[in-house]
Amino acid sequence: MQPLPTVLSCGDPSGVGPELAVKARAVLGADLPFAWIGDPSHLPKGAVIAEISDPAEAVGVAGDTLPVLPLRFAAAAVPGQPDPANAAGTIAAIARAVALVQAGKAGAVCTAPINKKALKDGAGFAFPGHTEYLAHLAGVDRVVMMLACPGLRVVPATIHIALSEVPMALTEALLEETIRITHAALIRDFGLAAPRLVVAGLNPHAGEGGAMGWEDERMIRPLVARLAAEGMAVRGPLPADTMFHAAARAGYDAAICAYHDQALIPIKTIDFAGGVNVTLGLPFVRTSPDHGTAYDIAGRGVADPSSLIAALRMAGQMAAARQR
Repeated sequence: MQPLPTVLSCGDPSGVGPELAVKARAVLGADLPFAWIGDPSHLPKGAVIAEISDPAEAVGVAGDTLPVLPLRFAAAAVPGQPDPANAAGTIAAIARAVALVQAGKAGAVCTAPINKKALKDGAGFAFPGHTEYLAHLAGVDRVVMMLACPGLRVVPATIHIALSEVPMALTEALLEETIRITHAALIRDFGLAAPRLVVAGLNPHAGEGGAMGWEDERMIRPLVARLAAEGMAVRGPLPADTMFHAAARAGYDAAICAYHDQALIPIKTIDFAGGVNVTLGLPFVRTSPDHGTAYDIAGRGVADPSSLIAALRMAGQMAAARQR
C-alpha cells in the first residue's frame, strides 16, 4: 500500500520556507508526493502551483508543480521582515497539518521553520516552539527531540536550558523516559527490530569513576544497567568525546546525550546541511529541517533545500515504517 502524502506547513512566510518548498518539489518531483499548506501569494514569483482540496490529490500533480492546500493569510509576506499579522496564519497552517494527519488524510507532518517571537508578538503563541505545540495538539505530555542524518542519530535529554541547569534537570526519571521513547520510536518509525543505544556521560570522561562528578556513577550507570537487564541493547555512560568518530558510530543506532550541544555539535559537524529534526513520542510522524527562518537570506534564492528535502524523505520513510 502506498503511504499517504506528507503535508508541509509553510512556517514563517517571511523566512526561507516558501522558496525551499518550491526547490524541494523541483528535486523530489512526483516520486515523493507532498502538499504545501500556506498562502499561495507567499510563494516565490513564477512558482508553478496546483491548488488542491485534499492531500490525496497531490499524487496526481505533475512533478514540476507544487501541490498547495491554500490557507489565506492576513497580509503579504516581505522576505526577511516578519509581520505580526501573519502569526495566526502560521499557527493555523501547523494545526491544519496535524488535523489532516490525525484524520488519516496525510501520512506525516513536516514543518518549515517558524520564529517563536514573531508568533508570540502577533498571536500570543504560548508555546516554546513547534515541538511543544505539536504535543499539545496531539494530547501528549512528553515528547523527545531527535536530530538525524544518514550517519548519526542523536537525542538530547535536556534541550533549551542553560548549561548550569542541566545537572539538576537530568533526573533518572527524565533520562529513562527519553531512552524508552527513543527505543520505541526506533522500532516503530525506523524499522529497527533491536535498536542499539548508547548513553553519553554528563561529565568529562563520564565522570572518571567519580573524580569529575558523581552523576555518571550514581545515576546514569545504574539506570543503564537496569534497562540492559530488561533486554534493551543499551550501553553507558560513555565519554562523549569518543562517541562520535566513524568507528564508534558504527556500533549504535542512536546516542542519548545529556544536553543540547553535546548532541547537536557532532551531527552538525558531520552533516550540517542535511540534518533532520524528528519529534519522537507523537501519535503521528513529524519531521522538520534542522535550521531556522534565515531572514538574512530569505527571498534571495540562495537558501539550501537539502535539510527540507531530507526531512520530507524521512517523513515518508517513517510513515511507511509505521504503516508496515
